[in-house]
This record gives sequence, structure tokens and C-alpha cells, in this order.
Amino acid sequence: MGSSILIKNGHIIDPSQGIDGVGDILIEDGKIKEIKKIRSSEDKKKIKNEEILTSQPLNLLSPQLKIIDAAGLYVLPGLIDMHTHLREPGFEYKETIKTGTMAAVMGGFTALCCMPNTNPVNDNETVTEFILRRTYAEGACHVYPVGAITKGQTGEELAELGMMHDAGCVAFSDDGRPVMNGLIMRRALEYSRIFNVPIISHCEDLDLSESGVMNEGSLSTILGLKGIPSASEEVMVARDIILAGLTRGRLHIAHVSTAGSVELIRRAKNDGVDVTAETCPHYFSITEDAVKNYDTNAKVTPPLRTQRDVEAIKEGLRDGTIDVIATDHAPHHRDEKLQEFDRAPSGISGLETALGLSLRLVEEGILTISQLVEKMAINPARILGLNMATLKVGADADAVIMDINKEFKVESKKFASMGKNTPFDGWVLKGMPVLTICKGKVFDWMIDE
Repeated sequence: MGSSILIKNGHIIDPSQGIDGVGDILIEDGKIKEIKKIRSSEDKKKIKNEEILTSQPLNLLSPQLKIIDAAGLYVLPGLIDMHTHLREPGFEYKETIKTGTMAAVMGGFTALCCMPNTNPVNDNETVTEFILRRTYAEGACHVYPVGAITKGQTGEELAELGMMHDAGCVAFSDDGRPVMNGLIMRRALEYSRIFNVPIISHCEDLDLSESGVMNEGSLSTILGLKGIPSASEEVMVARDIILAGLTRGRLHIAHVSTAGSVELIRRAKNDGVDVTAETCPHYFSITEDAVKNYDTNAKVTPPLRTQRDVEAIKEGLRDGTIDVIATDHAPHHRDEKLQEFDRAPSGISGLETALGLSLRLVEEGILTISQLVEKMAINPARILGLNMATLKVGADADAVIMDINKEFKVESKKFASMGKNTPFDGWVLKGMPVLTICKGKVFDWMIDE
């Protein structure tokens, strides 16, 4: 008999089964073997320490039983980040599949979708297969490649979507750049119906953004930095929604940052367009004010917006207009971020702060913990067609145990990610993963001894 893990007395939250209560989970050979009947908090007080999940004698469960006492902690399905930049191949000085996936499990994620803007671009099955081989060899969690929509991400010619899909790509995107050509985006959406995968759109009109580096407004004028208007994002959101309606394709809007985009998506959903959307923790946690001191760690694309946009995004999360919270984890080398604001690359290293920042939405009453699990696990799995984000019997043992009351200080120098670029360095966040289980392997270095 193989190794077993018994998670005892944890508050299990699994929206896929409608579970929200205290119980035990038995894991055998990397699979969920059994879940004990969920108990109320009052019942939990009556549990004896020696009680186990099954009537079988302990020595018949496994000779290598590991017991994890999760009393006072939440047990959730492993989180899924459907928007990550792992940088490998080609930019291993920024991040690797090994370091990126280690950062993921540190943050409570057991699956990542890696964007194709590598070198070479993931626009063919050879690069897709390379990523999967490296993940198998060195990955701490599941990795699902996202293939490029166009060859070389130039926006000029469709990539070989069919062959990449067969090789393992779960979605297509030119993230990092928009598909400016409307006809090519139309064709991509038509193919999305054939393969039943989403087209993830980086919505930016390059002519309107025109080398801007922050949100366009009075602050950009004061700082002397070229601004990017909200319209740069919104006109492309509108275009792609129209094309999704025309083609009946599957459209997913990446990194929503403006109030106007939220309203466009809300109307499209009401009209029956097959569109889903994501935002990122930085778009509901901070505003353009974060760049006042020319802090390049707060430089992102799309840029941080205004308080009005932040409130609109929170409302979009509350009412279901925005389906997913993704990280857009974009690690960069320290020297790159030390350049002048105009020259520094955009991006935040977000895997290890995403859960703590997102739990602030629970504290504010915008989402329940169960709804947060939907945004960070259930909905990404549904959109991508992944058979995960569940603690059902027989499922892979991907879970995160979280202490919702534990405060921690963000210290980027301690990130597992090679990217230390975060505007949240020094913040004190409440709620953190204390243990992650991925493919039945326990990552428990997070627990304070």
C-alpha cells in the first residue's frame, strides 16, 4: 500500500461539492480517497484526538500515514492561476519553470497556465512539448501551456493552433501584445469553437496607448510621464466582444483594469455573449498613486488606474461580471526594474501575494471565502476545461491549507520566485497558506517551527 495523508479537523470549503464545514480528508497515492461527514463547529469540539476518518485500524491505512492537524485552518482545493509568465524558455535570468512553480505552491497554487511570450515564442508544438517536459522534470505543480494566437506574436499570421492544442495547450493568447488585426482575431475566435478553448485577449489599442507608461490623467501630467487612456483597453474589449458575438467563439478578457471594461463585459454577458474575464490583485488593491515616487515595481500593463476603477472592479467581482482572479505574475530581473520609469519593463511578481491580497475582499465583505475559491480555482478550471479544483473522492490530491487569521509581512527578498518586483513589499497581509499539497506531495516549509 502506498503513502497516505490524513487531514484532520479542517474547515473544508469546496464549492464544487457545496461543502462548507469541518471534516477530515484521507489522501492515498496522490488521490482523494475519502471525506468524512462534515461537522458543525460545535460538533468539532467533541472530537477526540485519536478519531480517524475511517473505521479501518490505523495500521491498515498505510505504513506511511502522515497526519496533518488542520484544526482552526481552512482546507481548500488547490488554486489555479490562469495567467502566469514563467519566462522559460529564453528568459531564465528572470524566472524558470522550477522557481516559478515553487513560488506557486508557496502562494497556494497547484496549477499555472503559462503565457507564450517566451523566446522562442510558444507558437508551435515543439515549444509546448519542451515546457511540458521541463515541468515533468522540475515542476512543483501542474503547468498548462497557453499557445500564441499568431506566429511570433507579431499579430500577422495565425499560429498552428491545432497542433499546439494537440500538444497540450489549453488556451491561446498573444498576451503581452494585442491582436490588432480584427480579421485575425475573428479567425482565432472561430477556431476557439472548433477546439473548445478560450482565446485570452490582451485588450490594448497600441495606437491609443502609444508608448504610454502609466494611467493617463492629472497625475501622469504632474509626473511628466506619458499616459495610457482607459479607452486604449475599452475599445479593444468592445471590439472583441462584438467579434465573439459574431463568431460565437469563446472569449476571455485578460487583466481587466477599468470601470468601462467592467461595464462592457457586464452588458455582453447580459446579451448572451460567451465572454469571461479576469482581473488581478493589483487592480483592486492599489491605484495609480503607487507610481508617485516613480516606483517601477508599480509599473504594469495595463497600468494601475483610479479609485473609481478599483471600486468598479470590486463590484464586478461581487456581481460575477469578473469570473477570475489571476496573478499576471510577471517576474523581472532586479537590474531591469532599476532603470528609469520610461525604460523599465512592466510587471509584478504576484504568485506569493495573490491570496493574501485577495482575502482582503473577504474582509471587506465583497466576497465570501467560498466565492473567492470560485474566482481562484473553480472558475479557472471551468473556463479552461480542466478536471481539477475539487476535493471530490477520486480527484488528484491538490489542496491548500490556509490560516485566515495569520498575519505576515511581505518580504520580497524571501520570495521563491526569482522576481522580487512587487509594490507590496513591506505590506502586512492577513491570511496565508501554511501548507500546500500538489499531486499528493506535501509542501510544508511554510509552517513556523
